[in-house]
Amino acid sequence: MGQKINPLGFRLGTTQSHHSFWFAQPKNFSAGLQEDEKIRDCIKNYVQKNMRISSGFEGIARIGIQKRIDLIQVTIYIGFPNLLLESRTGGIEELQTNVQNKLNSVNRRLNIAITRIEKPYGQPNILAEYIALQLKNRVSFRKAMKKAIELTEQTDTKGIQIQIAGRIDGKEIARVEWIREGRVPLQTIRAKIDYCSYTVRTIYGVLGIKIWIFVDEE
Repeated sequence: MGQKINPLGFRLGTTQSHHSFWFAQPKNFSAGLQEDEKIRDCIKNYVQKNMRISSGFEGIARIGIQKRIDLIQVTIYIGFPNLLLESRTGGIEELQTNVQNKLNSVNRRLNIAITRIEKPYGQPNILAEYIALQLKNRVSFRKAMKKAIELTEQTDTKGIQIQIAGRIDGKEIARVEWIREGRVPLQTIRAKIDYCSYTVRTIYGVLGIKIWIFVDEE
């Protein structure tokens, strides 16, 4: 009984909604997916390039994409908007131009909006990024996981599970370490669970971080 399933895909249509909204003919579907990937990669690269060097923190929770015939609407859900806007004036206009050039679509306009998230440390992507930053700075993995759990306790989450896999602390043999606080009912479909999987490159190899956050039960 070792089969695993992505908690987000498992709950689509009940407690989870899609991050991309658009329709396409079967033959154009793969092109649409690649376009989404290009948009997300371009935004993340721009934020990494232009954020404050001292923070080293993107703070993007997720990127929502809606496509119509003549418009692509992109919404960036971000925990710390000043990371994107503080570096220069007209940051969003420049980002919009960069993404438009990358897509090479003449017939469709691109519109990018930024939405501020009230409690950023309740988002698994931002939390995974925080842990990755700690691991890169050679902080002990147990200390990083405990600190991340302390940060989520400030939000209204009911449970959290964090897992780190790889050559932890530079040991010869790769292993998996995990910690859980509260309840995380992965088999209950009506339980709203946020999940993310994040890769971090350290000087002693690649580590994988997985985070499950139990938000609420419907």
